[in-house]
Amino acid sequence: MRFGRVLVCILLPPLAVLDRGCGAITLTTILTLVGWVPGVIAAILFNRPEKTVLVVKEKVVRRPPSKG
Repeated sequence: MRFGRVLVCILLPPLAVLDRGCGAITLTTILTLVGWVPGVIAAILFNRPEKTVLVVKEKVVRRPPSKG
């Protein structure tokens, strides 16, 4: 996470999660209204780097039983 983003998370937590969707904005705003520290923690958690996971599905082919 870049320094500017961390600074915005600390100073204005709801503003830091604007690009994360409506749920993140709402939750961070509520937590900020309850207390500044919970709002900052939520903003930092929403803005942490995501790990990319690649899922490869195998195709299972069933062969008909052989006659013989």
